[in-house]
Amino acid sequence: MKYNYFLVIVLVLLGFTAFDGTAQNNTATHLSIEGLSVYPNPVIGNTATVSITSNRNSLKTVAIYNVLGKPIQTAIATRKTLDISSLSAGVYILEITQDNRSETRKLIIK
Repeated sequence: MKYNYFLVIVLVLLGFTAFDGTAQNNTATHLSIEGLSVYPNPVIGNTATVSITSNRNSLKTVAIYNVLGKPIQTAIATRKTLDISSLSAGVYILEITQDNRSETRKLIIK
């Protein structure tokens, strides 16, 4: 039974790598965001925010997906922090867009 769960998770993660964003009219190119970091990761305890920093101080759009690819939340990070207080423990995918560049990161909440 554990093997089946492992296989499903691997297939879902492979699906994320094959996604190029063209089906959702996404105009951002998939170039890396210079100096991007998301911390703390994993999030432990009662932490209600995650810091998202990069070399540029422009606005960031953050889309949060669960591991099945279902959109959970979309936010514009005007500061360096993102409110995650509404998320329960689990694994999430963050799609961060800044200056027409997009990058994905995995976020673990314990």
